[in-house]
Amino acid sequence: MDIRRTKAYKYALECAGDESGRTPKYVKKQAEEWLAVAEGKRAYASISLGKLKRTRRILRLIVHPDLGTDMYSGLEPYALFLIYAAFGTVKADGSLYYKTILLEIARKNFKTFTSAVIFIVGMLIEPKFSRFFSVAPDYKLSSELRLAVRKIIKSSPALIKHFKITRDMITCKLTEIEYVPLAYSNDRMDGKLANMFLADEVGALDTYPIEAMRSSQITLKNKLGILISTQYPNDNNALEDEIDYAKKVLDRLEENNGIFALLFEPDEELRKNWQTDDNVIYQANPAAVTNPTIFEDLCDKRRMAVLYEDKRENFLCKHLNIKYKSLGTEGYIELDSFRECAEDFDKEFWSGRDVYIGLDLSQTDDNTSVAMVTLADDVIHAMVWGFIPGGKVELKSSKEKVNYKSLIRAGDCFASASDEDEIIDYRQVEGWILSLHERFGVNVVQAGYDRYNAISTVQKLEAAENPLECVEIRQHSSVLHIPTKLLYEYVYTKKFRYVKNRLLEINVSNSRCTRDTNLNRYVNKKKSAGKVDMVVALINAVYLLNVNELLDDAGGFVQM
Repeated sequence: MDIRRTKAYKYALECAGDESGRTPKYVKKQAEEWLAVAEGKRAYASISLGKLKRTRRILRLIVHPDLGTDMYSGLEPYALFLIYAAFGTVKADGSLYYKTILLEIARKNFKTFTSAVIFIVGMLIEPKFSRFFSVAPDYKLSSELRLAVRKIIKSSPALIKHFKITRDMITCKLTEIEYVPLAYSNDRMDGKLANMFLADEVGALDTYPIEAMRSSQITLKNKLGILISTQYPNDNNALEDEIDYAKKVLDRLEENNGIFALLFEPDEELRKNWQTDDNVIYQANPAAVTNPTIFEDLCDKRRMAVLYEDKRENFLCKHLNIKYKSLGTEGYIELDSFRECAEDFDKEFWSGRDVYIGLDLSQTDDNTSVAMVTLADDVIHAMVWGFIPGGKVELKSSKEKVNYKSLIRAGDCFASASDEDEIIDYRQVEGWILSLHERFGVNVVQAGYDRYNAISTVQKLEAAENPLECVEIRQHSSVLHIPTKLLYEYVYTKKFRYVKNRLLEINVSNSRCTRDTNLNRYVNKKKSAGKVDMVVALINAVYLLNVNELLDDAGGFVQM
C-alpha cells in the first residue's frame, strides 16, 4: 500500500496546495502537518500502513445506506482524511497518536454520519471489552449517533450478524465492545471508562462532560475523543476553548500533543464579505465544494439572511461557522503577519537608545506585562516581558492551555521567585523596570501606565534613586485607537520588529478588537480569546512613542 495513492493523502495534498481560496487556512495547516507525518518528516508520529489497510478493508465492507456503495467510495473526502488520520497515525509504540479529533464544520456536511462510521470502525478494531459513549446536551441529540450507527449496520450484510442492537446500547459481538449514548441533562458523566467518546454539538455544552470523559481515559493506552460542532452564538462554551487551543497547536505556539483538528471556518479577512463571497460558503462547507445542490441551497439561504435579520444568526452560526453575536468583535493582527516581524536580540542595537515603557499591571494574581519600544529609521523595535505568580504556574498552564514552564525557561516571561507565591511579586516587576538602563544600556524617556492596579508601583518608580517619568494613559477608545491603529499599520508595512517571544505571539493570537460608536478600534480584554496583557502593554508603549516622536506623521492624535 502506497500512502501517496490513498484518497486521504490526495485530499490533504489538495488542501495544502489550494490557491482557489476554498480551503480555510487552519485546514491547510493541519493538512500540511499530517502530510509531513505521512512523509516521515516528524519524529513524534508516523503512519501505520497495516492499520490503514485494515481500516480500508472495513470501510469496503460497510455499505453506504443512501448511496448503495461501499463506504470507502461513498464518504466525503474530508471524512476519509479524518478517519485515516484517526486510525492510521501512530506513536513509536504502535498506539494511536491522536487523542482528540476536533471537527468544526457547518451543517449539511454529514458530520453525524461520519462519526457513526468512525464508531463502527473503532468497535471492530479496538481492544476487547472497550466502552464507547456519545455525549450531547440531551438524550435525543445523543441518540442521533446511535440511530446513524444502527442505520449503517442494518444496511451492511457483512456487519449485521456481528452486532446486537437494543434500545439503549449497541454491542459488537466480535470484540464485546459496548456503545451507550449519554445525555448531559440527565446522566452523570463521572465513573465511566471511555475508550472512545463522541461529544456532539460541543458549542451547546460546557467543559464538564468533555473533561469527565477525558479524565476516564487517563490510564488507557489507546484513547480517542471526537468533538464535533457548528458554531453557537453564546460566548461561553466548550467549543471556544477547544478551537482556540487547536489553533495554537497549528500555529506552533503549543506543542502537538495528539490533537487533529479540521476547522472549517471562514478566514478572518473573508468574514466581512459573507454576503457576496462564495469562498465563505466553501470554507465552512467542504461538501458544497463537490456537491452543487448543497451549494445552491446555501446560496438561497444566504440571500434570505441578507434580507431578513431574524434569519441571519442561524445562517451565520450554523451554515458559515461565524458567530453572529461577535460580528462586532474582530481579530487584531494575523499571527503569521506578526511573526514576519520577529528578530533576534541584539544588545548592541539597544545600547544608547531612547526607549518608552508600556505597563499593564494587572490584579495581584494575574499576568502583568512590561513593554519597551524605540524608533530607528522609521521602524518601531520592541521587547516585551510577562510576569506571573510562581505558585500558579501549573494552574494557569492547565486553565489557559499555555505551557508557562517552557516560556519561563525561554525567558519569554518570569515567575515570582517562590513557587508558593499566589500573587504577582511587584518588587520583581519594579526591579526589572528600574534595571533596564543598566541591563540594556537604554535611556528610559517615559513609562506609560493604566491607573488601575498601578498607583503603588508608579509611586515607587517615581521615587527611585534614578526616578522615571510616569505618564497615565487613559484606557478609553478615544485615546487607544491611534496607537492601536499605528501598531497595526507598522506590522503590515513591515516597519515593526520585536525580539522573538512566544508568549507575545500567543497574546497577539488571543487579541480581539471592538469599535466604539465613532468606529475607534481598540483591543478588548473581555472579548479576547485569552490573555492579552503583553499586547496592551505594547500599545501603551507605542502611545508614548507616538506622542513624543511620531505625532506629526500620524496626525489626528486625540489628547488625553
